[in-house]
Amino acid sequence: MSGSKPDILWSPHHADRYVICDSELGLYRIGPVGSGETKAGALPLSEETAATLLAINSDTPYMKCVAWYPKHEPECLLAVGQANGRVVLTSLGQSHNSKCKELMGKEFVPKHARQCNTLAWNPVDSNWLAAGLDKHRADFSVLIWDISSKFTPEASVATEKIRLSSGDTDSGLVVTKPLYELGQNDACLSLCWLPRDQKLLLAGMHRNLAIFDLRNTSQKTFVNTKAIQGVTVDPHFPDRVASFFEGQVAIWDLRKFEKPVLTLTEQPKPLTKVAWCPTRMGLLATLTRDSNIIRLYDMQHTPTPIGDETEPTIIERSVQPSNSLIGSFAWHPTSQNRMVVVSAANRTMTDFTVFERISLAWSSTTSLMWACGRHLYECAEEGGVGGEGTVEKDIATKMRQRAQSRYGHDTVQVWKNHLLAGGDDPQLKSLWYTLFFMKQYTEDMEQKQQGNKQPLVYSGIKNIVKSSSGTTENRRCWSGSDRQTDVPRFHSEERSLALRLCGWINRGPDINVEPFLRSLEGEGEWERAAAVALFNLDIRRAIQILNKGASAERGDLNLNVVAMALSGYTDEKSSLWREMCSSLRLQLKNPYLCVMFAFLTSEPGTYDGVLYESSVAVTDRVAFACMFLNDAQLPRYMEKLTSEMKEVGNLEGILLTGLTKDGVDLMESYVDRTGDVQTASFCMLRGSPGEVVKDPRVQCWIENYRNLLDAWRFWHKRAEFDIHRSKLDPSSKPLAQVFVSCNFCGKSISYSCSAMPHQGRGFSQYGVSGSPTKSKVTSCPGCRKPLPRCALCLMNMGTPVSNCPGTGKSDEKVDLTRENKLAQFNNWFTWCHNCRHGGHAGHILSWFRDHTECPVSACTCKCMQLDTTGNLVPSDSH
Repeated sequence: MSGSKPDILWSPHHADRYVICDSELGLYRIGPVGSGETKAGALPLSEETAATLLAINSDTPYMKCVAWYPKHEPECLLAVGQANGRVVLTSLGQSHNSKCKELMGKEFVPKHARQCNTLAWNPVDSNWLAAGLDKHRADFSVLIWDISSKFTPEASVATEKIRLSSGDTDSGLVVTKPLYELGQNDACLSLCWLPRDQKLLLAGMHRNLAIFDLRNTSQKTFVNTKAIQGVTVDPHFPDRVASFFEGQVAIWDLRKFEKPVLTLTEQPKPLTKVAWCPTRMGLLATLTRDSNIIRLYDMQHTPTPIGDETEPTIIERSVQPSNSLIGSFAWHPTSQNRMVVVSAANRTMTDFTVFERISLAWSSTTSLMWACGRHLYECAEEGGVGGEGTVEKDIATKMRQRAQSRYGHDTVQVWKNHLLAGGDDPQLKSLWYTLFFMKQYTEDMEQKQQGNKQPLVYSGIKNIVKSSSGTTENRRCWSGSDRQTDVPRFHSEERSLALRLCGWINRGPDINVEPFLRSLEGEGEWERAAAVALFNLDIRRAIQILNKGASAERGDLNLNVVAMALSGYTDEKSSLWREMCSSLRLQLKNPYLCVMFAFLTSEPGTYDGVLYESSVAVTDRVAFACMFLNDAQLPRYMEKLTSEMKEVGNLEGILLTGLTKDGVDLMESYVDRTGDVQTASFCMLRGSPGEVVKDPRVQCWIENYRNLLDAWRFWHKRAEFDIHRSKLDPSSKPLAQVFVSCNFCGKSISYSCSAMPHQGRGFSQYGVSGSPTKSKVTSCPGCRKPLPRCALCLMNMGTPVSNCPGTGKSDEKVDLTRENKLAQFNNWFTWCHNCRHGGHAGHILSWFRDHTECPVSACTCKCMQLDTTGNLVPSDSH
């Protein structure tokens, strides 16, 4: 290899040793940086590994090729091919056994001197060494030597003419008689033994690839090609061989040796090395001259359904182990996708790992799976137990669990849907209570025959207060307080409707919040209940609630202190109480306690401390605004709050927007933020105006949710959702898309026809007499030709299953119970798309419970096994 680029050889039996072949042989050991085996003067290969020089051999000049003995003993035995055609055995190890001593310095000399291009040890019979030489008109180019053969006297060869080195001729033992001689009057540029048979040798000759069988050396299998360099066999696929010429790589299949099965993309520069990865199936690395990148070709076979293989699918990519030009590389024999690269200029070595392209796959149940090399990894979502470190579940997991609990399907007690969703999301709670109050008010209006209010209810409070007319202002005094200060409040029919939608008041004209306060006390929301009581100017009731909350189980004793502070309320603007409450209220952690004192210390008409406290529920802020803001302030506040809700996608804003276009905009922000198409679909289906449901965004959410249910194999749930959708949106009910047609006239013969009025004679004239409750149409109503017969009962299709005599098997009769016989599905037409045989659905299902073949005699079609979806089981089946 003098004057050429260096090469690398990994030890076949030591995973941490390799040889650099250049003008001399250098043995290196690779190890972790800083380990005891790695010396201080080690050469760094990467951040984790370094190489230590163990030995150097410069006794064999004019090296052209090197091959490492494949067996453990003798250790580190190398065969070196020289420029004069000689093959010399040398060693880099410290083995001193007798066998190694006998082989060291042994030379194998051809009859005529010419360059040795390649060497290959037989992997089974390790004593055989194949050498490929340049062309000579009177000699063979492929010589197979037996390294254990007896020596011949050196005098029998004209040593002076063929030896280029000036060493001591007596010290070397020379063999001149090869075991086999092949390829006369030709040149051999590359060699490799075929692993499927130790007697087969693949050689890249001058103009062809030839397979030599040593059992019959007079015959050879060959194919004419220019790609005769660097022949190498895929270690994972013994019949696949790669070779190259100039910048083109050819992939061969030895079973179809007439032409390459694949030709890889031609490179602009000549190739210098091609090597299969020993640890990864179908991965081929190539190196071109004066390049700092290595190209990788990943070959993946794609079998067709009938079992034949198509052309391999090639995934091509490039890796750059280092910035310097690469002289050679070698795959590590055991470490996956690892190689050592040596630079062309200064022998700089790099330990490099080729990282696999990771293929990701999401399952429909939110588990993530990816493949990397030989490993398959899965990441499944774990259910949180609770605590600070709990990660919130993915929205797909939540929607799947909610679908199993029939979330969204409760159309009577609509508010219960938030409990089906887990009951832990305040936004969902507010949404479903709002929809419940809207539905409740709509039902009341229908009973009173005031249908004009229904669209107004679903248009949201923002639009309701805009249409407010006849607003009256009244001034009320504090209830339960010695202070007689009047507080201005506003009242109108629309404002009362808004308070009802907020849940503060029940049916009736009076503003009575006591039922609402009792419900809040029952849920333990003491601070909120006290604030609502205070907003209704009942300070004594607020104090009572706070005291009750402090004495309750797990109550906050600080509520007593707040109650005491409330009892000292005074309306004097310069009082010490007002000054202290204004400065200290922001230190209260609970937002409702904070807004209570903000209300008490605010001037009439300026309640920003209450209205813009974001931690207070939107329903309470809206209800407060409807009570204390005048007709000029209220619409402005509603607009501002609606814009804020739409921007952040807060579902509490549905109270303001209603199920209108603004509501769709808000829901769009919510879906963009959370991905919850389930809630968006169920919510928007309740919209009274048809244009809301027909909005493309709403249709997109509904279709995506239906696709999710199908992906989860919740087919029953998806059918229930479609039924639920058709009830709320009759226009979504699909038209009939499939019908059974007559073989003769092509018209529909489905049973639905019998329910429609028919001119002329009735269908009973074409059927058989029997029970008038069962439809019997045994002939086509269009052309009166008979319908096909059931393969099992031999009755014409259209005959009810209950009238059929059965198939003669007692167990099948048992299967067809009275309930099954009278079921409509048992009458359905069923047939195989492959053999076209069929019958009544009830009979066919009963037959295939015990059989695999078609019930028709002499038909061997395995009908049920052809249906790939027949083996799928719905995930929501019980």
